[in-house]
Amino acid sequence: MRGLGALVAGLLRSVRVRLLLIALLPMLVLLPLLLGATMQRWSGKVDDLLIVKVNGDLTIADQYLARLLELSGERLDALAQSVAMERALQAPDDLAALIAVQRQMLGLDFLYVTDGTDAPSGFAPADWPVIGAALQGQGKAAVDILSPAAMEALAPDMATRAAVPLVATPNAAPTGRLTEDRGMIIHSAAPLHLPDGRAAALVGGMLLNRNLDFIDTINALVYQSRSLPEGSQGTATLFLDDVRISTNVRLFENVRALGTRVSQAVRSRVLDEGQTWLDSAFVVNDWYISAYEPIIDSHGARIGMLYVGFLEAPFRAEKTRSYLIATLVFLAIAALSVPIFLRWAGRIFLPLERMGQTIARVEAGEMEARNRIGAGDDEISRVADHLDGLLDTVQERDRQLRDWNEQLNQKVEERTRDLRDANRRLERTTERLIMSEKLAAVGEITAGVAHEINNPIAVIQGNLDVARMVLGEGAAPVKTEFDLIDDQVYRIGTIVSKLLQFARPGEYSGAANIISPAQVVRDCLVLTRRQIESAGIEIRTDLATEAPVFMERTELQQVVVNLILNAVHAMPGGGVLSLSVAQRRGRVEIGVADSGTGMSEDVRRRIFDPFFTTKQAQGTGLGLSISQTLITRAGGRIGVRSAPGKGSRFVIRLPVLENP
Repeated sequence: MRGLGALVAGLLRSVRVRLLLIALLPMLVLLPLLLGATMQRWSGKVDDLLIVKVNGDLTIADQYLARLLELSGERLDALAQSVAMERALQAPDDLAALIAVQRQMLGLDFLYVTDGTDAPSGFAPADWPVIGAALQGQGKAAVDILSPAAMEALAPDMATRAAVPLVATPNAAPTGRLTEDRGMIIHSAAPLHLPDGRAAALVGGMLLNRNLDFIDTINALVYQSRSLPEGSQGTATLFLDDVRISTNVRLFENVRALGTRVSQAVRSRVLDEGQTWLDSAFVVNDWYISAYEPIIDSHGARIGMLYVGFLEAPFRAEKTRSYLIATLVFLAIAALSVPIFLRWAGRIFLPLERMGQTIARVEAGEMEARNRIGAGDDEISRVADHLDGLLDTVQERDRQLRDWNEQLNQKVEERTRDLRDANRRLERTTERLIMSEKLAAVGEITAGVAHEINNPIAVIQGNLDVARMVLGEGAAPVKTEFDLIDDQVYRIGTIVSKLLQFARPGEYSGAANIISPAQVVRDCLVLTRRQIESAGIEIRTDLATEAPVFMERTELQQVVVNLILNAVHAMPGGGVLSLSVAQRRGRVEIGVADSGTGMSEDVRRRIFDPFFTTKQAQGTGLGLSISQTLITRAGGRIGVRSAPGKGSRFVIRLPVLENP
């Protein structure tokens, strides 16, 4: 990112780039911004117009519903004031016949006369404000909700026709209902006077559940032919609560979406808050420009919604098409005009480019590069000619500096070679001194410790023998304890013997420097067992060969002990330490592997460097360096494989001693 910023900054410092930006900025930056802002504003205006249109559509649907309520009340009032009704009220049989005929003519689902006390069984007229107003002498019509029992009381088949099974709908509010069994009706009542002078009401109602003629009429009024662009489609829906009970929205080709439910967002806005929704909404299976308004019943409660809307996809596609056309027109204009601008600019900047190329060639080491633009009267040609003269002077100065630099390099190389040789000698001397001092100190300390331990061991063993002699047969009950003491004394003696072999191998080796690496590994395990066990490390050995090698025993012990302790330090939380001795292709391979933290590639390349350590203040950084020196001097080599998190494996390869 920093390199990219530097490149941009460099380009902006170029006079050519600046002038080209000045020429092309209006075309390539300002014009696209202006075009984008204009298109965005146009898109917003189109969206506003669509909202205005759908709001007008909702107004038409609302007016149709209001007119339907008003017309229903007027028809009932006309019937209540008719001569036929006045005559029928004189004879109950004539009244029933008239009611049946008029119910069919008016398209009502129920029609009856009540004085407020008598009504169909299970139906209470006093519960309805519409009937109450008619009994008070005022006709009224409203949208109301009837329960299944009330519908059954008014018309035996109305409850069955009203039931709408619910269909699972994405984004709808959660519900445990399976069926919407209530009925939404246009509820009308007109005042009526009985022959005895009592006030009564003529009550009628039309079921809106599954009333497809009602909703199709609204859709036909709102979305007449050619009122929408090709590809769009107008829809209308009547909701009972949030359930579609009458709609021309399709689930499939010829299946209306009855029983589907409105989204939870629309329900909250319209039914819970009582506001009108004017926005895009997902309707069943597509996006529509939608308008929803609440439907209020005679009690003043929000009981449903009236919806109109039209498909949004054609308008969205038209906007996308307009954006695409505007973009293509802009690109076509830019493709025609930009090359012309660049051609004019190229004629102006060609001499400057030549000078820039010449300077770049000189910087790359081509000191003979020149502009050679030729004689000219313009300012740029004179500058190019002057630059050629300066380059001639620079070339001569460069030749002189190179001569002086070559002489200086020869002298520096001689001094550097002397210092390098001295440094190598110093490093070798230092390594040998450190190794000698370390081995001497280890030998002296080990011999002293072994001597100090042997004395108390001898006293313990002697007193144990005296105890056996004194006790005689009485020692039998503690024979097991005495044998255990014998075993532990013997074990201590073995450890001391190994320490003495490590400190003074010449006194204990019977065959000079001919040793068995497998036996050396066993001895090293004895010496390091405490560190291994305290770290909770499991030991796995595979000592497959006893083949001998020619090397000082103490040196191989030093190397193996160093590798074991390094492995222990690499597994602070415990792990597996694997030791192996095998013979392959004339060499004995001693493997030391751990399941510890492993090493990165950078660390692995440096582990044999003197004084390099990863143990901070706990190590000197000389262990592996000295080990490599000892193994190399014996004609072998040390290899290592490691990866972070996968442990490390060191392999010592020594030549097998033939005919020992």
